[in-house]
Amino acid sequence: MASKRDYYEVLGVPRNAPESEIKAAFRRLAREYHPDVNKAEDAEERFKELNEAYAVLSDPQKRAAFDRYGHAGLEGMGGMPDFTNVDLGDIFEELFGFGFGRRSSRTRNAPRRGSDLQYNLTLEFEEAVFGLERKIEFTRDEECERCEGTGAEPGTAPTSCPTCGGRGEVRQARQTMFGNMVQVATCPNCRGSGEIIGSPCQTCTGRGLERKQVEKTVTIPAGVDSGTQVRLNGEGQPGLNGGPKGDLYIALSVRPHQYFKRREFDVLLDLDINIAQAALGADVQVPTVDGEALLKIPAGVQPGKVLRMRASGVPHLRGSGRGDQLVVINVEVPTRLDEEQRTLFEGLAESLGTEVHPQERGFFDKLRDVLGG
Repeated sequence: MASKRDYYEVLGVPRNAPESEIKAAFRRLAREYHPDVNKAEDAEERFKELNEAYAVLSDPQKRAAFDRYGHAGLEGMGGMPDFTNVDLGDIFEELFGFGFGRRSSRTRNAPRRGSDLQYNLTLEFEEAVFGLERKIEFTRDEECERCEGTGAEPGTAPTSCPTCGGRGEVRQARQTMFGNMVQVATCPNCRGSGEIIGSPCQTCTGRGLERKQVEKTVTIPAGVDSGTQVRLNGEGQPGLNGGPKGDLYIALSVRPHQYFKRREFDVLLDLDINIAQAALGADVQVPTVDGEALLKIPAGVQPGKVLRMRASGVPHLRGSGRGDQLVVINVEVPTRLDEEQRTLFEGLAESLGTEVHPQERGFFDKLRDVLGG
């Protein structure tokens, strides 16, 4: 393929599609384009494209990077896996509970990775700009201390399920349009575990796990924004049958600031000045994320003029350097004048005359030019 397509287009899902919809679309299309089933010339390339799209959109961190920066945002985040050798029987079994006429390598009691967890964290504007360390508390399953994860009351042990022989599943052969299929279902007796617990643990009631409050210190890097996710590897739910733990994702949101707005890594500030400062120029102190700083206003500055304060913005999240602070000038026109001020303005008005100058382009057009849209 000469250029990569949008991953959402590849899977045929909207950009706000939930994880379940993305997975369902991938499974459906993978079944259709797997080279073992589809003999079209482009089936293998299409299958690789589907798996690359799913590898990105099923990973919250990669998906967030793709949503924000497109394909360029994935650079340096690890290569995309090649799923050409995905077992089609496993896809059919996961979707429908049956596989081609053989025993699947994917058994019910095989090790499985634990579920991911999400924690929502709200930051102040400056915290998002400069980063911080924050202690968080969340709830997850931990190995039961009383039974040491067996689910059985101390002094007893689980036994192999007599219904499924410890496999955790029961099977029945049947004919379908795809040929001889084997119907696979979770064992109703042991519910897929392959074991029967005669004396469940009094603490965890046989689960082998108990809910606990966990405290972690999270490092939030400088430059994050609302929608950024920070991943803590291995801090999610425990895996099943010896599988690895899932991950914990810290979903960030940033509170609005009293003065500042953000556009990517630039900080925007609206600044009101009076007519005299606009006409004569002035040196004024303005707020920045680093504190007060001196801004030189040139004489004759016009409303809507944007003054740039270099390297006073947000640190780049990936890489060095910072954005700028963009100060948008607004000239305040006094609404009430005392006698002395009115006299001065009347003299100024007489000096300037009454001529007016229509503008071909408006204020907002000029502002869009400066701010890039």
